[in-house]
Formats: sequence, structure tokens, C-alpha cells
Amino acid sequence: MSSFPIDDVIPDLLTALEGSRTAVLQAPPGAGKTTRVPLALLKAPWLGNGRIVMLEPRRLAATNAARWMAKSLGDEVGGTIGYAIRFDRKISSRTRVEVVTEGILTRRLHSDPFLEGVGVVIFDEFHERSIHADLALALCRDVQLGLREDLRIIVMSATLDAGPLAALLGNAPVISSTGRSHPVDLRYLSAESGDDIATLVSRGVARALAETDGDILAFLPGAGEIRRCERILAESGLTRDILVAPLYGDLSFEAQERAIVPAARRKVVLATNIAETSLTIEGVSTVVDGGFCRRLRFDPATGLNRLAVERISAASATQRAGRAGRLGPGVCYRLWTDHTHHALIPADPPEITISDLAPLALDLAAWGVADFSSLAWLDSPPSAALEEGKRLLAGLGAVDRKGRITEIGRRMAELPLHPRLAHMLLLGKERGWGALACDVAALLSERDIFRGGERSGAGERSDSDMLERVEALARWRTDKSGAGGRGDLQACRTVDRTAAHLRRLIAVKAGENAAAPGSEAVGLQLAGAYPDRIALAREGGGRRYLLANGRGARLSERSSVHDEPLMVAYVVDRGEGGDDLIRQASVLGREAFRREFAEGICRQRVVSWDGREGRVVAREEERYGALVLGSRPVAATADEASGALLEGITRGGGIDLLGWSPRAQQMRARVRFLGRIFPDEGWPDFSDGQLLATLAAWLGPHLAGVRTLAAVASVDLLPPLQALLDWEHLRRLDDEAPTHLAVPSGSRLPLDYGTDGPPVLAVKLQEMFGLADTPTVARGRVPVVVHLLSPAGRPLQVTTDLRGFWNGAYREVKKEMKGRYPKHPWPDDPWSAMPTRKTKKGSHGT
Repeated sequence: MSSFPIDDVIPDLLTALEGSRTAVLQAPPGAGKTTRVPLALLKAPWLGNGRIVMLEPRRLAATNAARWMAKSLGDEVGGTIGYAIRFDRKISSRTRVEVVTEGILTRRLHSDPFLEGVGVVIFDEFHERSIHADLALALCRDVQLGLREDLRIIVMSATLDAGPLAALLGNAPVISSTGRSHPVDLRYLSAESGDDIATLVSRGVARALAETDGDILAFLPGAGEIRRCERILAESGLTRDILVAPLYGDLSFEAQERAIVPAARRKVVLATNIAETSLTIEGVSTVVDGGFCRRLRFDPATGLNRLAVERISAASATQRAGRAGRLGPGVCYRLWTDHTHHALIPADPPEITISDLAPLALDLAAWGVADFSSLAWLDSPPSAALEEGKRLLAGLGAVDRKGRITEIGRRMAELPLHPRLAHMLLLGKERGWGALACDVAALLSERDIFRGGERSGAGERSDSDMLERVEALARWRTDKSGAGGRGDLQACRTVDRTAAHLRRLIAVKAGENAAAPGSEAVGLQLAGAYPDRIALAREGGGRRYLLANGRGARLSERSSVHDEPLMVAYVVDRGEGGDDLIRQASVLGREAFRREFAEGICRQRVVSWDGREGRVVAREEERYGALVLGSRPVAATADEASGALLEGITRGGGIDLLGWSPRAQQMRARVRFLGRIFPDEGWPDFSDGQLLATLAAWLGPHLAGVRTLAAVASVDLLPPLQALLDWEHLRRLDDEAPTHLAVPSGSRLPLDYGTDGPPVLAVKLQEMFGLADTPTVARGRVPVVVHLLSPAGRPLQVTTDLRGFWNGAYREVKKEMKGRYPKHPWPDDPWSAMPTRKTKKGSHGT
């Protein structure tokens, strides 16, 4: 057996695990860690007869690792070495090493939290940071700390910083291995054109064939791009004497081997990023890097996680280039410019930070974790995204009001599907439409079988965009025609295989449904996955709808659904500031909807303020989420009316809508005045903002029987305002901010506190003869502003210095006014004149 670099450090790893339950192994791609470490651990004394579970992030890597290890032992897969992936499982009673994909381990932990019989769990290629790997590590660490002290955990990574990971695992020992690498000549090609990635890579391969020797590894985002590139190369004639070998997850074992093992002739391997670190491909000396990959992202349109084509990170570019330097000096053609390279993100973001966390929330609920921060996370799940996931689970009935998993939630967690689709599958089986639910789930989770998302008959009307796809899939199963020429045959095959696997999981047969599905059955299945996207047509038409989640939406013209009052909007693009766009929908019959979703339909009284009519209105509504299914008028109770009235005042014109009598206005102004003068003496805040904010507390009890805006204006505000002052403040209010002042003529005149300044006394000049000291308020602190008026009531002088006025400006006022108002006294000596409200007749003269 040939040696690998990892062989040099395996003794150190075994020694470390003698005294530690955790370890971190750093080894570059090609060091041999995936296939050598599990076999070496089989001989560890502390393992005994225990089994080894190794997690691989990709199905292709898992099956190939198992096959290579089995082959090295001279055994068949399913013997000592086995694997379990999404669509396949080869494990027997004598299996000691189980290579599994990460979701498999998570579901196993739910049913067997002790991991009975497992001695060590290995996390391979942990640097890829899938959400399943982060969750599985957190759960295994929880098991290790709380249930299984003897369980050992090994995390293996090619590029991840070992420090934080070792700290997460209780200061685990770190073992590092070198790799075999040689210089790689990096060649950046011309700037990107508008051509698709398959065409660009085919050009790069053509150049590499002309300029280099040896086998070539070309990276493309996915299987579709690989097939297109293979077709372009075949049509070019460049690869007539060269083996072109695709490499992606859905290939047969024979096809995978053809790509991986050396060939008798020159070979071009067209691979996804599975070939970055997870697989060793012998004979490669040249890499053509298309620069794109598929990353898991939350797709708001479908409410599911999707693989989106994006630029690779700088770390991925380095890993890909390194594939050319395994055997000797190599060449890497990067199909982008040096400028573009410097703009790449440093590393791939952990999926847990960018994905929909509803599946994670369900797994945590199944694990019984109320506080997710109690688990060991290398990157903690974002709280907002996790809360959003919890809300979806509550809407699906997977958790109760306290966040605890329900029985249906536990059954959902056992299925390898997003919670939406798992819920739909279980409901479909209960309704007798299990096979249909499996088809719909497969159609939603895999690539659209209509190329470009086109419907089967342009311009035709239908009750359901999904039913068209269900029927097209059925035709493909019959004659493999591909939906009248518009279908994607490979997508049909993938969907069919996924549907068959789902049928096995829920134990239903392909022909179980008694009759061909109709739009009502399809609509109900979709509603089981998207209860929050049940949509009701808005008044006025115009293809405008309201979704149960409260968002407005517009039905796309490309949808074959038209003028349906109630439907399920299962593909919805989020709008920027305006309505969302419904791309695909399915009609939902009202009677069937009411029958199947009766538990979610509630009756509630809605009492509100009608601003246009200026009154309180009350009705009883039948609602599903934000949707109003029916409504009838009812009488509002006193408390309901008061609350609606207060809300109407708050949202309408504010406190200006209230009936402010002069006395109420004056009292408010007096309190505000004393609050300004004595800010530390506890005077209540009578500002607009504070009165509006506390409207319910001070005014609510006084609105009994009030229903209209006109009636609001008749409510006397003085008593509720006075109730806000205690006895001491009421007494001081009259003493320190009196409503009236007595003047020398004997009149008792009002003070105006309506400005932010001192109070104003408006008094005829003749009533103030002889008064030298300006009146004051607020315990003598504030002089009153005196407006001395003419006999006609017009201001002659504004002053806070009466003495100065009599001694000075009075003479000029007298000279001007005496001729204009001869019947009124204008004495030469105002100090000795008798103050009066009267004219000269009946009074003393000058």
C-alpha cells in the first residue's frame, strides 16, 4: 500500500486520543486523512469493538471514501466499511466504519442520543462549514459533555484556523500534517465576456490542451454546466482522442471511477467543487477554474434553501489551483482577471450565517434545546434568522406556544426535507394523497422541470402552475417525452428519483392515489407547505392579492393562473418596498380550505376608528392570518369604543381633536408655566407629546358612551386634567399661577398663560392709574407682562415696568390719545389720578 503524508502524524493523533476525548487534525488536500485515519483508528485499544462514524459534506465523497477504504481492506462496501447517504445505504451488522452525510447523523441523534456502540465521530472537511456539520458537531459535543464521556470527537480540516475550533472542543490537541505540493503557474485569462460559464470553460480547456501536457481538471458550478461543456467540447472535435469524464454527485460509481482513476489516454475531468478537497483525482497537472460554485442560500421566492451560483472565494481558488501541483509543477488557468481575483471574498461564509434556519430550529426543538446558545457553536446562528424559523415552525404546528416540539414536529424532523415540505408530506399521506405530495415535494426541492420556469402552454389558462408540472412529470414517466418539448429531461429524472425516495420514506406506493390529481388536491398539498402564503384577492382586482403573512403581492402575467379569489402563492419574489411578485400559484377551493384549515380560522371582533366618517366602527371578522374571509357589523362595548377612539385621536389630528374649552386651555397653560419656573417641584408634563402618549390613562375613563368625533369635542377636559394634580399642587396652582388679577380700578381681569413666556395682563390704561409696582406671579419670581390698552382695546404700551412707564412714556401716549378719546381721563399726573373703568362723565376731570 502506498504511503501518504498523513501517515507520519497518525501516531501523534492516536497518542493524543489516549488522553483526550477531542482532537483537531489539520491536513491539506491529498494528505490522505479521509481514507487513512478511520482505518488507523480501528486498531486503537480505547475503541474496542466500537464503531466509527465519519461525516462527509458530500454524497460523492462519502461513497468514494467508503469504496476506497473497503478496497484497501480487500472487502466489499457494506462489510467492515459502509456508507449511508440520502438515496443509498450500504451498512451491515459487521460494519465498523460508517461514512455518512451530515443530515444522516443529525436524524440518528434524534432517535439515539446516546449514539450506542459508536466510539468516535469524525468530522471530515469541516472547513466547508455546512450548516449540518455545525449542528452535528454542536449536538455531538452536547452528548459528549452530558451523556457519553467516553465518546471521542475528531475534527479534520484542510484550511480552517485550528485555534478557535480547538478552544470550542475544550482546548483539544491540534495535530498538523504537511502535504505534497509543487509550484503552480497561475495564468489569468482575459476579462470575462457575456458568454455562459460552460462556454468559457470549454475555451479554457481548449487552450490548456494546446499549451500543456497531462490530465486536466476543470471546475464548473454544477451538473447542468458540466453537461453543456461536455457537449461543446464534443462538437468542437478537440477531444476526439481524449477522455472527457464528468464528475458530480448524481453519477454512477462506474462514471465516478472513470473520472478519478488514471486512464490510458489523456483525460479532461469536468467537476463541481467536490474536487476541491474531498476527492483525490490522480494524474492531474493542469486546472481550468471557471471561478463559480453553488452555495446554499435562502431563496425567499420558494421559502426554501437553494443552491445559488456565485463567485468562489479566494480560499477556494487556492484549493483548486493546488490540485495542479500534487504530482509535480503544474498550471492553473483562472478564467477571470487579476483585478477580479483581488475582489474575491477571502473565504466561503459558513452556511449557518446565510441560510434559512427553520430546519435548524426544528432540529434544536427535537433535541429539546430551548436556549441555542447553550450548545457549542463555532459561529452562533443569527438570532433574527432563528426566530424567523421558529415562527414558521409554529405556523406549521411543529412547535407549541412554548417552543416545544409537537408530535407532528417530531415526525417532520425524521424526514430529510425542509420543514415546509416535511409538513406537506405528512398531511398528504393523512389525506390519502401521499404519492401526489411526494411528487410536489420533489418538484419544489429539485430544479424546475420546465426550462427557464416556462409553463407548458404559453398563453393558456390553468388553475395551477404546479398541476401543469405534476401532469408533465406523469407524461414523462409514461413516454419520457419531456413535457411536450419544454421539459428538462435530466430534471425529470432527478425529480422522479427524489419522489420515489420520498415514497419509500412515508411508505406509499406510486399508484396509490385513486384518481388523477386535480387542482384542488394540488392546492391543498401546497397549502400544507405554505400556509403563510395562502392568498386572497384584493378588492378591485388587478391581479393584486394579500398573503396570510400580511404582505401584499401581485400575480405575474407569466403565471397560468387567472382571476382566482383564493390561491396558494408558492413561488414569490420579494418586492423592494412595494408588492411582492407571485410567479407560481395554485387555486385553493374555499370549501376545501375551510375544511382542512378549520383550526387556523378564527373569529375576532375588530373595533377601530373610521377617520373618514369620524366615528368608531365595530365588526366581527372571520380571519386566517392576515386574510379576512368574512365580516359583519356588531356593536362595540364601552371599553372597545374607548380604545378605538383613543387610537383614532392618536393617529388622526392628535390632541387638537379634543374639545379644549378656554378653562381647560388656561389650566393646562398655568401648569406648564409653573413646570418651567419650578422644574424640580414635580409639576406634571402637560406637553402635547406627553398628553398624547398618556391619553388612555388620563382621558380614557371620561369617554364612556362617546362614539364620534363630534362627541369627543364636547368632553370637558378640565376635570381629567385636574385629576393629574395632587391636592398640594392644586392649592399652589391657584396661589402661584392665579387665573385673574385685581387691578386698581377694582376690576378682576384674566391672565393669559398661553405663550412660553410670562403671563400677560391686558388692561385699559385708565384702570392702572397710581400703580407703581408691576404685578408678579410664581411667588413673586415672574413679573406679569402688562398690555396697557386704549379705550378701544388696542395696545398702547407693553411693559413689565409700570413705574418707568408713568414717569416716561405716558406723556407721549397722553399727547397722542387725549384728542382721539376726549371722553376718557388723561390726567397730567397719573400717580394721583383715580383709576377708573368709566369715561369723564360722572368722574373727576383733569
